[in-house]
Amino acid sequence: MRAFPLAALLLCGCVTQTTMTPAAVPTVAATVAATAETDPVDSVSDAADDPAIWRNAADPAKSLVIGTDKQVGIHVYSLAGKRLSFTPAARLNNVDIRTSGGRVIAAASDRAELATAHVALFVLDTAAARLVPLGRFPVGPGEAYGMCLWTRARDKALFGFVVLKDGRIDQVAIDLSAAAPKVTTVRSMKLASQAEGCVVDDRTGLLYVAEEDVGLWRFDAEPAAAPTATPIAKVDGKTLVADAEGVALAPSGRTGGYLVASSQGDNAYTLYRLPGATFAGRFRIGGGAIDGTSETDGIELALGNFGPDYPTGLFVAQDGDNAPDTQNFKFVSWSRIRRALKR
Repeated sequence: MRAFPLAALLLCGCVTQTTMTPAAVPTVAATVAATAETDPVDSVSDAADDPAIWRNAADPAKSLVIGTDKQVGIHVYSLAGKRLSFTPAARLNNVDIRTSGGRVIAAASDRAELATAHVALFVLDTAAARLVPLGRFPVGPGEAYGMCLWTRARDKALFGFVVLKDGRIDQVAIDLSAAAPKVTTVRSMKLASQAEGCVVDDRTGLLYVAEEDVGLWRFDAEPAAAPTATPIAKVDGKTLVADAEGVALAPSGRTGGYLVASSQGDNAYTLYRLPGATFAGRFRIGGGAIDGTSETDGIELALGNFGPDYPTGLFVAQDGDNAPDTQNFKFVSWSRIRRALKR
């Protein structure tokens, strides 16, 4: 089609101003400052990706943060951001943790084989602050991207959800009762396009997944449930700007609290009030002695006492542009976020 200057089109009546839709303007986001940041990862370019948090209930100041470097392996950090250990592992992307059978289990999506998705399992040695590999386990065809865990309330069974790059979501049962773990794919679900971030609410058995250019979806996490997705929030360019990336939970009571999503396209984070997932505000990380975050992939949020800097909870976000250093993770107090949003 031949292009004409806009002024000429308006004069000829071919186009009217009422048909021109203005670009969406993101809703104003409050700014909060990071309290700490991790040592930069060793790899250059796109490397740091997704965090997980272990809270030391006996000594909150000795809690640990896990973070993936999707080029070479996985790190364990102190609350001061100091790297305490590194475990080599090829192409790990997202990571999540749960306590099972008295051990802290970490599961990561493993992209080492692009044709076959794997789950990499580790035990977190909390005293030594290091990850001990338990093995890699095939899930199904495709490239592993997102990863989240669910402990079913009624029997403490452990499940994982592996989000494939094409939008398929494979649910696996993780059996740790024997010397060697057993990982079995029990169900598959599907979104129409690229997805990654996911989180499961252990209270309600609901799985939340971010489809990057579309929005947030909810599934029933029970393996026997229908694989039906319920839309809960759109990528609208205002409250959530593509890509929609990491997701995290701040549970309260039986069904309340907040769902948090990384609004990567405008370097912000969006809160939704549970259980209805209604929009509840937006924030950015910046404006302090530590540089802010941008182009965030993975996020994590854990509630509870983490010491005086994080009295009610810890929020961790990947920083996609930590120039002049390589990428890293930023730590923010959950109470500081809530004050900024008046929540």
